[in-house]
Amino acid sequence: MAPTERIAGFFGHGGGVAYYLIGAMLALTAASSLLFAHVWGLKLRRDVARLVLEDGGDVVEALRWSLAATGEATRQAQAGVAGPDQPYIVVSTGERRLWYKKGEEVLFTTEVATGSGKSLVKEGGGEAWLFETPRGRLTVLSKEENPVWSPPDWHYVEQARQRKVGLVRLERGQSIDAADGSVITVAGDQIVKRSAGGAETVLGATEGHEIVVDGKLVVPPLGTSQRRYLGVLGTHRLNLGNGYALHGTDNPASIGQAVSHGCVRLRNADIARLYAMVPVGTAVYIY
Repeated sequence: MAPTERIAGFFGHGGGVAYYLIGAMLALTAASSLLFAHVWGLKLRRDVARLVLEDGGDVVEALRWSLAATGEATRQAQAGVAGPDQPYIVVSTGERRLWYKKGEEVLFTTEVATGSGKSLVKEGGGEAWLFETPRGRLTVLSKEENPVWSPPDWHYVEQARQRKVGLVRLERGQSIDAADGSVITVAGDQIVKRSAGGAETVLGATEGHEIVVDGKLVVPPLGTSQRRYLGVLGTHRLNLGNGYALHGTDNPASIGQAVSHGCVRLRNADIARLYAMVPVGTAVYIY
């Protein structure tokens, strides 16, 4: 059996070795905050090193990501997190399934969609965005109902390439001169089209229906209504930091597939249920 299949089996079915790692980390969080920050790292290295020896190198990426903690994650660790008797979330990117557990008891489980693993080269070439769900230990940092999505730059690059059109950025204080003599500009929090005669029209934009001017897709400034999409992230969102989250979707057919840009998608009914059950501070283990 392949290493990744063995690891997936451990987590998905409550295997002792894999859940020993989670149990060890949860137990350590019950210690003092300062001791946690130091000892947790040492024990994580030791336990994952054992898993690597037993199951192969696929766990190395999970270790690397987990140890590369951000400042926010470090502050969370030092402040203390849920103790060993607290529920936690496990997500398998291989099985594309989520479990909400307390000890060995499964409180809730469902299918999810995870990162596609695809990449998108940035404008000008060179670096690329990689659409993977991060592996390691995360924390639910905040919760939102009816979340609004502000599309990152990669969304517009991706849309432009799919439609085989150019790309133009609209900045505040600037304008785009259209071939019909009108001008596209920003007025307050709206992108408007001003005709040669002075008439002004607010332009609309939704996912898949972005603004296109003379064969170029317009990248709106952050903070404008045209860069705020409702419904794309479903009804609820659990934020994990660094732009990653557990959230709903406007495309339920995608659940069970590796198609997201890194977040973990759930059906809206499932994320609503999880939202009601999971408190801020809950540990999330992704492998």
